[in-house]
Amino acid sequence: MQWRSASTGPDAMRGTGDDQISYATGWTISGLATLGTIVAIWVFGI
Repeated sequence: MQWRSASTGPDAMRGTGDDQISYATGWTISGLATLGTIVAIWVFGI
């Protein structure tokens, strides 16, 4: 959790660094791989 500084305005963007983008990308790829595996097992009846 990040605390808001009193010196920044309410519209300041926080947490949009490269680390956050790579974190979200990793979870997206992981989620798609999991869904792909579930669909493959369902379709092919493995």
